[in-house]
Amino acid sequence: MAWITSKTVLSLSIGSSEGTVNVNGTASIGFVDEDFICATLDWWPREKCDYGNCSWGQTSLINLDLNNKILFNAVKAFSPLKLRLGGTLQDKVRYQKISDQEPCSNFTKDTSVMFGFTDGCFTMSRWDQLNIFFKNSGAKVMFGLNALSGRKINPNGTTYGAWDSSDAESLMRYTANRGYVIHGWELGNELSGTGIGTSIKAKQYATDTIALQKLVQKIYDGFQEKPMVLGPGGFFDANWFNEYVLEASTSLQAITQHVYNLGPGVDEHLVEKILDPSYLDGGSQPFRDLQNILKKHGTSMVAWVGEAGGAYNSGRNLVSNAFVFGFWYLDQLGMASTYDTKTYCRQTLIGGNYGLLDTTTFLPNPDYYRDDGALDQPRWS
Repeated sequence: MAWITSKTVLSLSIGSSEGTVNVNGTASIGFVDEDFICATLDWWPREKCDYGNCSWGQTSLINLDLNNKILFNAVKAFSPLKLRLGGTLQDKVRYQKISDQEPCSNFTKDTSVMFGFTDGCFTMSRWDQLNIFFKNSGAKVMFGLNALSGRKINPNGTTYGAWDSSDAESLMRYTANRGYVIHGWELGNELSGTGIGTSIKAKQYATDTIALQKLVQKIYDGFQEKPMVLGPGGFFDANWFNEYVLEASTSLQAITQHVYNLGPGVDEHLVEKILDPSYLDGGSQPFRDLQNILKKHGTSMVAWVGEAGGAYNSGRNLVSNAFVFGFWYLDQLGMASTYDTKTYCRQTLIGGNYGLLDTTTFLPNPDYYRDDGALDQPRWS
């Protein structure tokens, strides 16, 4: 599917509001997946607050109301909609085993620990509910696995030791045995480069990605279609990504980067940035550099944006969930596709101040409609 044509010429008279746009459609400069549009679902509980604003409500993977008809119809209208399940707390999640005797505890707010929350537990009964929802609504799911399992953290914030895949293997086997279709398994969240909270060296991360690929091959042996392996789900760092691609190229199908190029949600100048073309153009560098890395190594892996909320720390109310945010969002979609990015996952489908759906009412925010202008009067209830 071609996203953008090779030449767009804008001719405007200075001081005039009239102009002419000529589009040369003879050649394409970028191709995206047919299901290019993707959205995320996060782990954040309602106690997640930023700058005194608590914007997550009941939108966590653990407590989201899956019986809400508006939510269901919003996902089904895009069928198939790619959904990336993950976020900061995914690296603090334990997956409940059927044989577990200990209770499955929820994330609890604790400012003294990394990410501000204690470890949490994910029950298989909830995983069952989610998979029924995904199947019925036509979603294609990418699940983010806990990449910190088994590691220790140095005083300088970096980690040491290899990934302990036993917990992930249990979840993956349960998923495969139940016949749940997973489009991809992604390892870790924002642990690349200097990381958020902590980080993993590129070579070790590549080794762990190779281990995940072997696990996928073993668990899905005999399956006609096997899930993709994705990673690292973090912010672009040229040296780190270059080494990661070099080491993990044969075990990775899609390399995922995150985009929050507008700065913190508390920034009072967000609207000015969003409406400044020169500022928006500055966001092209990571796309360009990543594409150059993939071309240099001649790999078959493709580039994805695995999470993009524009303004970090939950966005900004009345900005990242309002009409004006479309100037950033549409620019990002066009820019990403220009550099051959195959999938773009918006943070979030619902949750925070940057959701495609309103956190309280579940009704679509303006950017939802920008994702699919072809929807013919969707029914929300």
